[in-house]
Amino acid sequence: MAQVLVIGDDLTGSNATGALYARQGLRAVTVTVGDLDRVTRYADRVDVLVVNTASRHWSPARAYAAVRAAAETAGPAPLIVKRVDTTLRGNPGSELDAVVDALAAREPAARIRTLAVPAFPDAGRTTVGGLHLVDGVPLTRTAVAHDPFDPVRHARVASVVGAQSGRSTAELALDVVERGPDAVAAALRESPADIMVCDATENAHLRTVAAAAARLAAEDRIRWVALDSGPFGAALAAEMGLRPEGGAPATVLAVVGSVTDRTRTQLARTETALGARWADLDPAAPDPDRVLTALRAAAGEGATVLGVRVASEPPTAAGSAPVQDPRTAARLLRALAEVAHRAVVELRPGGLYASGGDVAAAVTCALGADGFAIETEVLPLAIAGHLVGGPHDGLLFATKGGLIGGPDAARDCLEHLRAACTRHTLGPTFSAK
Repeated sequence: MAQVLVIGDDLTGSNATGALYARQGLRAVTVTVGDLDRVTRYADRVDVLVVNTASRHWSPARAYAAVRAAAETAGPAPLIVKRVDTTLRGNPGSELDAVVDALAAREPAARIRTLAVPAFPDAGRTTVGGLHLVDGVPLTRTAVAHDPFDPVRHARVASVVGAQSGRSTAELALDVVERGPDAVAAALRESPADIMVCDATENAHLRTVAAAAARLAAEDRIRWVALDSGPFGAALAAEMGLRPEGGAPATVLAVVGSVTDRTRTQLARTETALGARWADLDPAAPDPDRVLTALRAAAGEGATVLGVRVASEPPTAAGSAPVQDPRTAARLLRALAEVAHRAVVELRPGGLYASGGDVAAAVTCALGADGFAIETEVLPLAIAGHLVGGPHDGLLFATKGGLIGGPDAARDCLEHLRAACTRHTLGPTFSAK
């Protein structure tokens, strides 16, 4: 059974949304409705079924009928997402009504509510004060206000949805989101509105709202429908603990030697985005046993991204970072390689990530590999593939230069590796029948 049902209104947006779930290790497929048999064919064979109704330029009534038919045909899923355009073009209100009406007919006793979170911060789409912005500019002052097919008449999300839906709406302000999941959960409980429009300007805000919603789904039995442009639904799926059908979550081990500001920023993103758990190796007294104890504890608590990194040393009296001498650097490399070898043997991760050329070489040597089979480039100077030769032949492996990439570079590598682990474990997703 599909864990997530996404209904989109155009092909490119549907495919892009499916990719966000695939990065989490969920098997996703997009089908375009020309024949509802396609929906039936794949509904029970993937983790995420993305149905493209191609209804963006249709009348509200025609769009409603197409979306409702798709939702009814796809059957039940723990999470249902109505994917909307990042600039709210099309028929978001009528198509949301179609999804909710179909769900209510199937589950008449359910407490169904909608979280409207159309922000896509990585694409410059944010929501502030209930207004949807493109690169900080309200929709009504952008080119979409003059779109020849679907001009957007309002910048306020509630007004766009309310133009086609009679369901009640309320807005969750950014200052509430900033206060964290507890504050968001309290606000969601307090509001009686059918549709909650949530402000968000960064990915952390999406995760905050998702964490609060997942809590209410479990505690209050609320059946959430997500109205979003892609990333919020994926965040909600992660917070709800939706996993590949028939497969345990893939575990990835990361080994990082760089202690630069760039690296620290990248690793911080992996903590917030992936729940990564990092064990610090003390550069003054590297102790692999202590690191392995921390990694075991994190694995026992359910973490799926485990990592070891070299702890930052305090700055010198002049305010600069201390410079490691060659002997200290060599000692740290040996310790990192030992941790990697012992962790691979004991914890048996599905994949291994190494940041920094010296670290990657030391780890590969410690694992007794002959080399590295290159399969793809995740981003410039970040390569993924698998080890060849030795006792760990076939172990999925990814490497990245220590000073390479922006703030999300490590996250992107780890997400790619985690998804590859899941595909490797579960085998082919489906074949045509």
